[in-house]
Amino acid sequence: MSDVTAEGGHGAVPLSPDVPVEPRPAVSRRDWPLYEVFVRGKRGLNHVHVGSLHASDDEMAIDAARDLYTRRNEGVSIWVVRAADITASSPDEKDPLFAPSGDKVYRHPTFYEIPENVPHM
Repeated sequence: MSDVTAEGGHGAVPLSPDVPVEPRPAVSRRDWPLYEVFVRGKRGLNHVHVGSLHASDDEMAIDAARDLYTRRNEGVSIWVVRAADITASSPDEKDPLFAPSGDKVYRHPTFYEIPENVPHM
């Protein structure tokens, strides 16, 4: 039988020196990855960025996003993306990045009229 104590209300704690008792480093929520949250509303066609949150994994991010950003049943779909996985263009690169499409006017629907019964155009 080994020596144990229940001192301090923590249950049976071994008194033997053979049992290593090392404090684990505290994991803070700040150490969790940052996620960007996108929600598609009931009447919307596109997902819209609604905010950010920290979560320990993808599933927790979905649950937290649901709780934070769709409390009043605003959404029908949620996307969460780790912020570290997002690559974006710089606003300073706007001209060289988008300039090639400016001289292709045939890509813009300005040469014909859209019928009234065509939705979402």
